[in-house]
Amino acid sequence: MLRYILCFWVGFYFQLAYSNPILLEAESFSEKGGWKVDQQFMDQMGSPYLLAHGMGVPVEDAKTKLNFREKGTYHVYVRTYNWTSPWYKGKGPGCFKIQVAGKTLPTVLGCEGEKWTWQYAGKVNVKSGEATVVLKDMTGFDGRIDAVFFTTQKDLVPPMEGNELADFRKKMLGLPAFPKETSSYDLVVVGGGIAGMCAVVTAARMGCKVALVNDRPVLGGNNSAEVRVHLGGYAEIGPNEGLGRMLREFGHSKRGNAQPAEYYEDDKKKNFIEAEKNVTLYANYRAVSVQMNGTGISSVVIKHIETGEEICLKAALFSDCTGDGTIGYLAGADFRMGRESRSEFGESLAPEKADSLTMGASIQWYSKDNGKKTVFPKFKYGMEFNENNCEKVKMGEWTWETGMNKNQIDEAELIRDYGLLVVYSNWSFLKNEWKEKEKYRNLSLDWVAYIAGKRESRRLMGDYILKQDDIDKGVFHEDASFTTTWSIDLHFPDPKNSELFPEQEFKAATKHLFIHPYAVPYRCLYSRNVNNLFMAGRNISTTHVGLGTVRVMRTTGMMGEVVGMAAALCRQYGVLPREIYQHHLQELKKMMKEGAGVKSELPDNQRFNLPNKLLEKPSALE
Repeated sequence: MLRYILCFWVGFYFQLAYSNPILLEAESFSEKGGWKVDQQFMDQMGSPYLLAHGMGVPVEDAKTKLNFREKGTYHVYVRTYNWTSPWYKGKGPGCFKIQVAGKTLPTVLGCEGEKWTWQYAGKVNVKSGEATVVLKDMTGFDGRIDAVFFTTQKDLVPPMEGNELADFRKKMLGLPAFPKETSSYDLVVVGGGIAGMCAVVTAARMGCKVALVNDRPVLGGNNSAEVRVHLGGYAEIGPNEGLGRMLREFGHSKRGNAQPAEYYEDDKKKNFIEAEKNVTLYANYRAVSVQMNGTGISSVVIKHIETGEEICLKAALFSDCTGDGTIGYLAGADFRMGRESRSEFGESLAPEKADSLTMGASIQWYSKDNGKKTVFPKFKYGMEFNENNCEKVKMGEWTWETGMNKNQIDEAELIRDYGLLVVYSNWSFLKNEWKEKEKYRNLSLDWVAYIAGKRESRRLMGDYILKQDDIDKGVFHEDASFTTTWSIDLHFPDPKNSELFPEQEFKAATKHLFIHPYAVPYRCLYSRNVNNLFMAGRNISTTHVGLGTVRVMRTTGMMGEVVGMAAALCRQYGVLPREIYQHHLQELKKMMKEGAGVKSELPDNQRFNLPNKLLEKPSALE
């Protein structure tokens, strides 16, 4: 068998050498027009892709120049995916064409097939030298393209997926097996959400040289204008009142989910990071692999989501702030997913038997009134709405939540796509078929997220696992660190929605079990088996039930501060995260009481974190 595989690949690359092949990665287009770079699923499919996210209106063309070394007749293959195929077996809505050297090839792409595949687009005669390649969206309904392959031999099709495709990409793009560029830091933080931002700035202010890796062009994660979730929870609460003051420096001044982009003040986040001279920001880079030295991480390899450039970052310490626990997973850290059984930790809120259910991901959206009639294309791709089950709303925020019964990592694209399918299908019914459609006559979709707002996936295990008993009984721990104030807020499929859409629910419900503020052990913030790995965010060491209270973003920001402080102590004494608990806890406590934020008066419009508001129910929940 091995001999057969070897012969196949020798023959394939021999044939490749004589076909004048060119591989063009879609995310590398120099002019992206209205197409969006989507990196969310590159761990599963090996690459980012371009997405025509026009909410039913065709997006502006993407263009780039491509150099053909030799003239000839080239056959063109496009790696694409019919994204509605899991629910609808006919042609899908994500249609587009490709134009090469002024010729638009005849095949409509992106609307056939049931998985990511190389679709034949046609052939074109080109002269040697530069030619323009153009992506022409036809619908605005999230057509997607990973790469374009040009070959003079029609039967030469690239590998479909997996390691073979990854190796093919590197060979075709001339990328080295390992990055040539290497940089060294005291601490590398992966994940530019609120937790990661606070971790790097805290460590930097305490003298560490720090790298922050963020796989999007904007910072803030779920709090960015790309996802639009407000900062939940309270800060500056005892026993370590200094934690959370840092949030004043970049926190938004308006509340609300699924609001206009300016509500989330992304420029403040950018300025907050750029002001720190000890921080190097790697924006648009995603961590793709790690190198180990015994039980510790020696380096991470990060990849630019548009150029494919790879850089190796070395450090004595790392912090996983990815949300998905990606760095820990790649390093072999112990982790959990899903719900523990009631008996394992004695949690009354846990199910009798362990299962894989998680809190889901939200695709938020809203519409606008144009003051005149607008149209929306009929959109029917397997999701049937009618007079009895349609959602008669003009926006959807956190309750529009999908994927609770699916794997939030391996099936992330499917989960996101289902969220889009539901929004478009419901809106189409309201605009085109509802008996009271006149109410929606002047409305159009103004914003639909394509970056999914996740709540739960991997949780990395530390020396202590936070559980319901800790919170219910206020169990004291000598290493009490950040204080969690949010309710135990565990989302589950909305029963009414499940009844209307059996096994296809797209809405969530929750019960808020309000708690007394509780200080979580520091031991939840470092890995129990990867000795130089911290974590901050929704991937810390907790049960599913415990996650219900610590996952909101003011709380995760305080986690980041604690990690930054502990990292500074690790650097000072040349020790690892566990040893801070064992030998330097009193110093960490002193730091936490003081906090790392700039001392300032809090403006009235940001006074969401004061103790006298602790018992109030928040106006907009995550």
